[in-house]
Amino acid sequence: MLMTTTATTYDVAIIGGGLAGLALSIQLASQGWSVVLIEKEQYPFHKVCGEYISMESWGFLKSLGVPLDTLGLPLINILVLTSPKGKSFTTKLPLGGFGISRYTLDALMAQIAIDKGVTLMQETKAEDVVIKDGFQINLSSSRAEVGRTINAKVCCATWGKRSNLDVKWKRGFLQKSDRKLDNYIGVKYHIHSDWKDNIIGLHNFREGYCGISKVEGEKYCLCYMTKAEELRKAGGQIPKLEEQVLYENPFLRSILLNSARNEDFPITISQINFSPKTQVENGIFMLGDAAGMITPLCGNGMSMALHSSKFAAPLINQFLKGIITKQQMEQSYQHQWQRQFALRLAMGRTIQRFFGRGSTTELFISLFKTFPFLAQPVVKLTHGRPF
Repeated sequence: MLMTTTATTYDVAIIGGGLAGLALSIQLASQGWSVVLIEKEQYPFHKVCGEYISMESWGFLKSLGVPLDTLGLPLINILVLTSPKGKSFTTKLPLGGFGISRYTLDALMAQIAIDKGVTLMQETKAEDVVIKDGFQINLSSSRAEVGRTINAKVCCATWGKRSNLDVKWKRGFLQKSDRKLDNYIGVKYHIHSDWKDNIIGLHNFREGYCGISKVEGEKYCLCYMTKAEELRKAGGQIPKLEEQVLYENPFLRSILLNSARNEDFPITISQINFSPKTQVENGIFMLGDAAGMITPLCGNGMSMALHSSKFAAPLINQFLKGIITKQQMEQSYQHQWQRQFALRLAMGRTIQRFFGRGSTTELFISLFKTFPFLAQPVVKLTHGRPF
């Protein structure tokens, strides 16, 4: 069958329908701009994600129309760290957070975007972006044998950790290699557990760490990352990986052996890379993980993705109105990104080098147990303020 092609022009095209993309689309549509949001999946769907969101995002999500107050979400104010050998350290989270699954939150925000007038193209993939009187985005879709070309004055990338376009553009982070910061895999479950509702746990094991916290309903999110090499050693078998590696941590062993796992899990992601990235690439705004892969130890990547949309939206609005130039828009965005997140990202990467490293992790947690007053400054450096 021949592929037919149609073209449509928008003020803004956003590639990727995660939190940053959805939040940006809602804000820009609310300002009266025509917005198309391109998402390769069909809502609702699960993502490999920790599903703990810092309270810094609560007010912003409510301002977008997300009815957080009515969802009965767990409020989380305690952090428990454990080492592979079973040492543990408990501390309060000064700001705290809440739990909600991406399955629920993304679908709620997608409907808000549609209600605001956003054109939401689901099960659609951006194959290429060409700079041509603005931007020309070439699409493919699994829904029909139809090829489409979308034209936009502004193009934003919010596709998360890694995309086919990252590879096509040969982005710098893919050309670098840091054995401590790249080639991770992620595994996620929804489970039923007796873990406490107000505690987020971060359990270390050899070459990785695992988070657990409650989300809506009676579910808990359990998500871990480890080096791809560890899965290879386990013959590519996740149950064997967990038995050989994660079970070495007695806290994790107890959780995994005494929890009921929901159907449709685990879900996985591979080729996770934490190397620094650029915030503008080929004239395209990069938001969230596309702009700088956010380690879980930065406190909360979801809040950072949402926050990036909040300071990107006014700049795009000013550019479309002719108040600022494209160069001014890009420079201001990069400046704000660095001001808001550079220290936080650096701290997260530094801490990550201590975690999952055997004796180094034991030393890190022993230091907190001996000098507990050191924990709060570290926690504060990895969390932002309400925005």
